Amino acid sequence: MVPFSILDLSPITQGSNASQSLQNSRRLAQEAEASGYKRFWLAEHHGMKGIASAATSIVISHVAAGTKTIRVGSGGIMLPNHSPLVIAEQFGTLAALYPGRIDLGLGRARERICARRQRFAATWKQVPIISQTMWSNCKPCLARCRMART
Repeated sequence: MVPFSILDLSPITQGSNASQSLQNSRRLAQEAEASGYKRFWLAEHHGMKGIASAATSIVISHVAAGTKTIRVGSGGIMLPNHSPLVIAEQFGTLAALYPGRIDLGLGRARERICARRQRFAATWKQVPIISQTMWSNCKPCLARCRMART
């Protein structure tokens, strides 16, 4: 059987709010887990009135805390929007809290991507404990990222 995954935006529906939207995302992940889905990814979108998943790593923690076995991750952290060290620390911590269940999907946004990826790769080497945790537990989406290795 082909494993299926869900990509959620945590949409804020009309008449709702961000809190309710985040609870809906957690319930959706619980239903996905019960139905045999393998992964639940959350998309990162900033400055959008109807999306509650801007702080992706926090939403991932919220969803992972409400599930037991399904892998939970980012459907693309847009690396140029973040400090690479902060992403490494956040996902290293998530991997420690939810061993074997966290996925890190990286993406690009606009220009500056090559320089930022190179800095991100260098950051991993400067923080070996986080690096080891990330690469062994998170299983980042390298096929999409094609991160430059220095």
